[in-house]
Amino acid sequence: MSFAKTTNAFFAASVASLTASATALATAQPAMAALGPVTLGTVGGGVGRVLTTIPVPPPVHPSHAPVPAAARALPQPHSVALSVPLPPPGPRVYAITPERRALLNTIRYAEGTWAGGADVGYRIMFGGGLMPSLDRHPNRVVRSARYASAAAGAYQFMPPTWAMVSRALGFQLQGPDAFGPQVQDQAALYLVQRRGALHLADQGQFTPYLAHRLAPEWASFPTLAGRSFYGQPVKRYQELRQFYEQNLAYLRQRQQRVLDDLAAAEPPKPVKPACLPADSLRCQLEALDTLGPRSAS
Repeated sequence: MSFAKTTNAFFAASVASLTASATALATAQPAMAALGPVTLGTVGGGVGRVLTTIPVPPPVHPSHAPVPAAARALPQPHSVALSVPLPPPGPRVYAITPERRALLNTIRYAEGTWAGGADVGYRIMFGGGLMPSLDRHPNRVVRSARYASAAAGAYQFMPPTWAMVSRALGFQLQGPDAFGPQVQDQAALYLVQRRGALHLADQGQFTPYLAHRLAPEWASFPTLAGRSFYGQPVKRYQELRQFYEQNLAYLRQRQQRVLDDLAAAEPPKPVKPACLPADSLRCQLEALDTLGPRSAS
């Protein structure tokens, strides 16, 4: 073998080895691609010395990899559930216990809308006038000798307060009975809870602290100092407590009578299921039995 052939064979083997090394290097260390072409070394010596430079391909990141046309043509997954809007939450409903009803009635008594417990109290506006409809809050300012107010309803809701409560409870601002008695009761209980006093009301005791917690909501309730939170006319605590206790006793007695009547009522007789098929011998015999005995003996 000649010297030239030996040199060429050695050169080809060296280039193949260096190319494999460059590929492995590019795979293991993608950051080297930023350095440009990599000089791997020389092959041969003397006159046959050759400097070999192998370009390193840039790394391909998965996020930048080109998407084949066939893959782009495939339908993309989607969820029908995500495209359908959820229904709005239903209105929150507070249970009306004798203790809570007694507090609601006491608020009406303090605000001047008790009216002997009649539903007409739910239509009273500030100043004593009656709103023509319970389809919405009247939102009308009434002026007296000393004050001007747009409060309305059994619990004298101000328009901004009513709008806030309606949003919180999911009530409609306008519509049939949108400002009706049941809606007003629920709104008042929400305000009691918002003042952190609902658990106090559930204890069945009208304490000075309970009145104090509600004084910022209803100006007629006294603070611990015995004054109105807003400097307006206020009811005395002893007067409110007496009304509350009498009203609560009456409500509890009425509830107990209802429970006693239910307990004394005769339970309904179970309904026997219909016999099927109706034309069968068994069903026909059962029908005859309902007519009474077949003989007098």
